[in-house]
Amino acid sequence: MKDYIWYASYGSNISEERFLCYIQGGKPEGATRTYLGCNDTTLPLDQKPIQIPHEMYFAKSASAWNGGGVCFINPDRDDKVKTFGNMYLITREQFLEVVQQENATDETIKIDFEKVRNQKSLMAKENSWYGNLLCLGEENRAPILNFTNKGFLLDELNPPNEHYLKTIMKGLIKSHQLSNSELEEYFESKKGIRKPMVRRVISSL
Repeated sequence: MKDYIWYASYGSNISEERFLCYIQGGKPEGATRTYLGCNDTTLPLDQKPIQIPHEMYFAKSASAWNGGGVCFINPDRDDKVKTFGNMYLITREQFLEVVQQENATDETIKIDFEKVRNQKSLMAKENSWYGNLLCLGEENRAPILNFTNKGFLLDELNPPNEHYLKTIMKGLIKSHQLSNSELEEYFESKKGIRKPMVRRVISSL
């Protein structure tokens, strides 16, 4: 019997179409990188919208998105904050391969799932962008996990590429049914963003 976890995305993987490039392989629209996918290409058993109590922001320079910033969340929980996400029910083996692809490494990543479940956080890979695993709770006895950076990268804030931002917006419209005004309010409150870009991307949806 397979063990399942909920992978809770808060960035471009909110878009199911984009996330499935990690599962089945492919190149996301607007990206420069093609993903190999998982050994097990079975689609997620389920997906659900989620609100994450960690502050989301844009930082670093991702070559896969033409040098634009990408999403991270502050590893410190803040119950006054609501970051919109979408979570997918996938196998533990698929999650391991998603983490590996997200960190662009050929190194096999091993995770003590019970340890991250009990400790609420665990470093799966040092010196990597998304090596810090967080456990957000449980849903139907399966842990809800995501990943971010070890620190809060305020000194590396960087606006996203417009294709990247558009991918997230499309995912939020589908998963959370956000209106254009709600999208504008949500993204303009984020660190590392430029308000004219937010409005420009919304007008192109």
